[in-house]
Amino acid sequence: MMRGVVILFLSFFSAFSAWSQTVQWASTVVGFSSEGKGEPYTQQYKASQILGKPNRLPGTGDNPCAWSPLYPDGANDEWITVRFAQAIPVRQIAIFQSANPGAVTNVLVVDASGKETSVFNGLAAQNPAGESGNSALLHILPANSALVANTLKIVVSPNRVRGSNQIDAVGISADAQPITVKINVAPDAPKDIEKETIGKQINSKGQEVAPVISPDGKTLFFTRGYHEQNTGGPRNQDVWYSTLEGNNTWGPAINIGSPINNADDNAISGMSPDGRTIYLINVYRPDGSIAFGLSKSVKGKNGWSFPVECKIKNNYNLHKNAYTEYAIAPSGKVLVLSVQRKDSQGNKDLYVSFLQPDQTWSEPLSMGKVLNTAEYEGAPFIAADSRTLYFTSAGHPEYGKGDIFVSRRLDDTWTNWSEPENLGPSINTPEWDGYFTIPATGDYAYLSSIQNSMGEEDIFRIKLHSSIKPDPVVIVSGQVFDAFTKKPLSAQVVSRAADTPKDSTQIDYDPETGDFKIILALQKNYNLTARKEGYFSTTELIDLSKDKRYRDIRKVFYLVPIKAGQHVIMKEVMFEQSKATLLSGSDAELDRVAGMLQEYPAMEILVEGHTDNQGEWDLNMKLSADRVQVVKEYLVGKGIASKRIQTKAWGPSKPIASNSSEEKRKLNRRVEFTILKL
Repeated sequence: MMRGVVILFLSFFSAFSAWSQTVQWASTVVGFSSEGKGEPYTQQYKASQILGKPNRLPGTGDNPCAWSPLYPDGANDEWITVRFAQAIPVRQIAIFQSANPGAVTNVLVVDASGKETSVFNGLAAQNPAGESGNSALLHILPANSALVANTLKIVVSPNRVRGSNQIDAVGISADAQPITVKINVAPDAPKDIEKETIGKQINSKGQEVAPVISPDGKTLFFTRGYHEQNTGGPRNQDVWYSTLEGNNTWGPAINIGSPINNADDNAISGMSPDGRTIYLINVYRPDGSIAFGLSKSVKGKNGWSFPVECKIKNNYNLHKNAYTEYAIAPSGKVLVLSVQRKDSQGNKDLYVSFLQPDQTWSEPLSMGKVLNTAEYEGAPFIAADSRTLYFTSAGHPEYGKGDIFVSRRLDDTWTNWSEPENLGPSINTPEWDGYFTIPATGDYAYLSSIQNSMGEEDIFRIKLHSSIKPDPVVIVSGQVFDAFTKKPLSAQVVSRAADTPKDSTQIDYDPETGDFKIILALQKNYNLTARKEGYFSTTELIDLSKDKRYRDIRKVFYLVPIKAGQHVIMKEVMFEQSKATLLSGSDAELDRVAGMLQEYPAMEILVEGHTDNQGEWDLNMKLSADRVQVVKEYLVGKGIASKRIQTKAWGPSKPIASNSSEEKRKLNRRVEFTILKL
């Protein structure tokens, strides 16, 4: 006998966000009769897929993110029992069915004593609400409002509806207001974003996909297929590029040529901030063939180098079509992979790998169930802020066959992420959308889409709304010169955040291939150091603590050769106010001085300390003496003989700037050294 009232919702809803009432989603599977099988090693169609919020809007067909009994059209009833976090008055139940709905024949509420109360009978000729239960959203309002429980049992009769019967999610509420499914659209996402083609200079009747925009926004790389000028023929893919011209339009697309393109499929997956290192799908073999993996090529004065393998520990892809995608963080130390592995949830998952000291990459680590589903997750892109991730998924509520989502990293593990937000119907179409890429400016995004294309997929751009933008950054670019000859020098340029000095980024500057470029996050101070063997390192402070918008910063370094009589200010060696206690981060420059003394065993230096003119003369003299002694003790602690280090305290007697303001007084509070003997 039917004991509840059933309401079946056939309508769909346009957004998946906060629920106006408190809804509990099934959190534990207590038991089940059987579970389906998807692709090998994945969790597709398993009982666990019924847990949590719905992965799909109702009625969207086959759904690997749903529980399905093992045998479609089986003669025996199947069942699954789920538990919720808390026992509540069960005033409504929502069962989200995917493919072939209508096979649910019984729903039972199980109380704390184990007593089962049926609240829905799908076999009844006539339910009290006059409905049959064939809708994708089965909505039950139990007549007995006194039912308090946290467990439900759902019974399915597979032979009732032909094909695989699937349940995506189950929700309960103590509120009678209908539980609805909505796509989790980014807040305040505009509905009138114009997706504009970037023109016939790049787009063709062939396929233009996977755009990669340089951080400065001036060069666009992409993968082109079905084009007669491809190296391996029209049916193969090549890497092409275009540069931004003076009138802010893109110039003619150019095939990047050998050795990047060969007779096989070639594709770009990322690049360094300076645009001189590109990362390429596949490993390039000397005989011209390719293998699974990732490679990188560096641009020199003679063009792009032959791609070298990026060795990733235990790297493999179980995907039936072997499709693999990568994204590289601006630091060059973090890699995101879209592959299927033995611990994957579904079709392809997102994994993270970290650069090791030996320049190999760690074994891929799953980025977690907040991002990954039993469906497809791919086409990742890490924005310039190294915090914002864009990717395409078919396993989160969507508008098409794969939508673009944004999620933000919550810590440094790279496995803890915010709930993905759909970029909205102005960006996502009923088809597959992906390959989001954004320059450091954060003004426009470029993506691939087949909607309104000239043939196959084309590349489009959209103006970015603040709600889906990454955090703003700055690009620091510049050159390195010999201080005396004024000739450019190849050198290493290293950036270190003042509050986290171990978090550094190092690039090799080659004057023959253009400026160095480094991306820095805002709201921090950085030490930017240029160094070269045979020269003193020099450091500039980059103060971004008050910056809130993107900008370009230009820096030029002049390195002084190491020779007797040379005088150097140690700009990174800093002390606590009015104390002889080194501040965090000072050790980096002191370690470089110690290394120099170790490299030149006959070298002797004079370390001199200075203060500003604030306070009493005698106290400042003592403070400067104490500080140079701390520096000497640090160097001695690194194995440098004490007799090689002389000290001198000058207090406020030798200013190099006026003491009229705090900014100028900072320049006078310094530690210097002079090479006495080499």
